[in-house]
Amino acid sequence: MCTSSGSGVSFVPRRSTSPDKSWCEGNDPEFATKAADVVGLYLAPPENAIVICVDEKPSIQALERAQGYLKLPNGRALTGHSHDYKRNGTSTLFAAFEVATGKVTAAHKKRRRRVEFLDFMNDIIAAYPDTAIHVVLDNLNTHKPKNDRWLKRHPNVHFHFTPTRASWLNQVEIWFSILEGKSLHGASFTSVAQLRDHIDTFIEAYNENAKPFVWTKTEVHQRRIKGRRISEL
Repeated sequence: MCTSSGSGVSFVPRRSTSPDKSWCEGNDPEFATKAADVVGLYLAPPENAIVICVDEKPSIQALERAQGYLKLPNGRALTGHSHDYKRNGTSTLFAAFEVATGKVTAAHKKRRRRVEFLDFMNDIIAAYPDTAIHVVLDNLNTHKPKNDRWLKRHPNVHFHFTPTRASWLNQVEIWFSILEGKSLHGASFTSVAQLRDHIDTFIEAYNENAKPFVWTKTEVHQRRIKGRRISEL
């Protein structure tokens, strides 16, 4: 576990059961540095700059679910969805979560490649002309090629990568969970176009009352395990 302490952001890895290295260091030698960088953007964003969290939700399925009636023994009937469904295609959603406002900008793509990612980023920077943009991303290969010519052409854009296996530090992942739970779960679509319209409608309504996420810390107390005797049956 990595925790923050003091007025600044300081991450200290807790020792794991492994005698030679901590959990954090074992998964990413730069865990503390990357985590502090990302969390620092949330707690103390740079002045006159925009901080956004970007990621993709790939292969969202347009499932057409069978609907009908279930007749109960007492004569009443219930309506609902059955477990049967028809697949009508998939769509990939690119989303950018603005940390300061909580508003979401999104785009639908057929695939999840570097070209689609850069197309989306071009739309993002067009919305914030002459503004420094700090982007929180995970370590997907499409986000970090060895020779990033796009970043060199856009010096006002700065990429910040979450530590390995810590994509949960990216706040857009929280929003994806909201989208799934409040909009997509159990929904039925006859086409990819209907799926995309449904998502767009949800985003429009969400942005009307968007608020930034507030992270809280919960103190967890370790429970002592009482010794018990296991008797033979």
